[in-house]
Amino acid sequence: MDRFTVSLDEDLLAQFDQYSQRRGYSNRSEAVRDILRQTLEAERLGEVGDGDCIACLSYIYNHHERELSRRLTQVSHAHHDLTHTTLHVHLDHDNCMEVVVLQGQTAAVRQFADAVTAETGVRHGSLHAVPVERQVSEDHHHHDHPGHDLPHVHHRPKT
Repeated sequence: MDRFTVSLDEDLLAQFDQYSQRRGYSNRSEAVRDILRQTLEAERLGEVGDGDCIACLSYIYNHHERELSRRLTQVSHAHHDLTHTTLHVHLDHDNCMEVVVLQGQTAAVRQFADAVTAETGVRHGSLHAVPVERQVSEDHHHHDHPGHDLPHVHHRPKT
């Protein structure tokens, strides 16, 4: 592991130390590594069409909004190939939260997320995406799962 020195003014260092403490980091190096990973992932994901990603889209909406549930279902069905699972939570008498786990081309995932969060009545939409490398596996076996020796795809987070 390589080491490097960073110079910060006192105010920025104090803010960074407070951030690190709030987030529960045991040392500055761990905090810097996570911030660098997040920044580099965001940059990679910002390049439209830059490979595959896994993602979590969460949003809150008022289920009384006219036709909103139907419109959200239509958008979801139009992108069923990206969706792994959806969690639906009733927050109160009016509001619901949905969390959708997605996987696919980054551009397609972003388009889906934009289509959902742009619907009138959807609030607090947020997409968290992680770039992955798509690897077709033909040469390893899942010994604890007989019959699962067929070629299949693994999505490994990029490092």
